[in-house]
Amino acid sequence: MTADIHLAFDHPEARAAATAHPEPRDRISLRDHTVEVEIGAFQAERGTRQHICFNIVVEVVPVTGPIDDDVDRILSYDRITEAIAHELAAERLNLLETLAERVAERILLEPQARRVFVRIEKLDRGPGALGVEIVRSRSEAPMGPTVEAHEDDAPHPLVVYLTNAVIAARGLSAIIDGLEATGQPLIFCVEYPVAVAPQSALAAVQRRIDLLSIEQKAWVLAGRDHRCVVVGTRTELDWAIRNGQISVWAPSKIVLDAVDGPTAGPRNSLALAAWFAGEMHAAELVTVGVAPPADCPTPVRELTLKG
Repeated sequence: MTADIHLAFDHPEARAAATAHPEPRDRISLRDHTVEVEIGAFQAERGTRQHICFNIVVEVVPVTGPIDDDVDRILSYDRITEAIAHELAAERLNLLETLAERVAERILLEPQARRVFVRIEKLDRGPGALGVEIVRSRSEAPMGPTVEAHEDDAPHPLVVYLTNAVIAARGLSAIIDGLEATGQPLIFCVEYPVAVAPQSALAAVQRRIDLLSIEQKAWVLAGRDHRCVVVGTRTELDWAIRNGQISVWAPSKIVLDAVDGPTAGPRNSLALAAWFAGEMHAAELVTVGVAPPADCPTPVRELTLKG
């Protein structure tokens, strides 16, 4: 028992050695790699950066033949730190467990990698270190050339911005019919509602209130056409895009979790939709009832209403 406890709190190198594969493998390690980032599920952790520490060991297939001092023949340490940086930059996360899974998955996409030990610890949440440790093997990781290649294969949706007047119009269903007939995945963004939202002197609180006001308008749209489903997470949006579901974007989670969030506030809902279209790698941002924004990372088009 004492040995097991010691192993549990030792560096992942010790655990890798204790559970070594019968076939000899080399190991490379990253020790005490500390970064500062915003992460955490508690409200007190939002808007605050904290230090987290990574200890990672990767078991690799031994190189056959002479290495010849050639960096291209080995798994570089930089690939490990790049995996960490990539996942931290992708979106704000609540859980260390999620971060560990994603880092492990990315490392295991490297051809040499066979098993990875990932330990992540929060250093600022108490007198000690609070963390998680996972072990993943190549057989458990999704197979494919690269994560980027998988993302490139995803269909690109039309992000469609609807004004309040359009949502209230009698011809709303006909508009949706026409957009649906294009055969492209649809995500609707809605205008900030006309009604005045509750007011707060705190900017962060007001931002949340305003985002929730947009979500209320999203539900109004969903109530007007049964094909429209209110969606707030990237995972569900990706599923909807691949399965032909029309989504109405509820922005709170994606906006609040974004590493590089929108510069415009929620009340500038057109600019918010333009930012979202860029995040979703949309084929186009289509505006209905208003001219498109001048500066948008995505191709824009205004849908002209008849009559």
